[in-house]
Amino acid sequence: MSKNTLIGIGASVIVIVSAFLPWLTIESKQLVFTGLQTTGSSFGEPGKLNIVLALIAAVLFALQKVWAQRLNIFITAFLMAWTFRNFILFARCEMGECPEKEIGLYLSLIAAVVAFLSVLVRKKNGKVTQ
Repeated sequence: MSKNTLIGIGASVIVIVSAFLPWLTIESKQLVFTGLQTTGSSFGEPGKLNIVLALIAAVLFALQKVWAQRLNIFITAFLMAWTFRNFILFARCEMGECPEKEIGLYLSLIAAVVAFLSVLVRKKNGKVTQ
């Protein structure tokens, strides 16, 4: 496996782990939100889709096929867009109250961008088979 493949798999694992870490804290209401635990808000559970997309991306990184690389471009681009949407949604101020962004939100976004970039710079003609 190439370095980019290992970096992509590692970034996918970080996206999965970050879904369980704190994403947001609202101190006035003593609420801590993760990607899977958003009780007390209308955010839903965006971490579930992060986990599914990251799992698919990790499997596609491991496959050394051309079609897997092409599909992985779409999957990681969607993962990156979804995590950017989560970052914007969770980080916004509402009714004069600005939440405190936590490490999980940042890790998720950074790892999704790294996964996407590792697909883009992955070798086209190495051990990849059709």
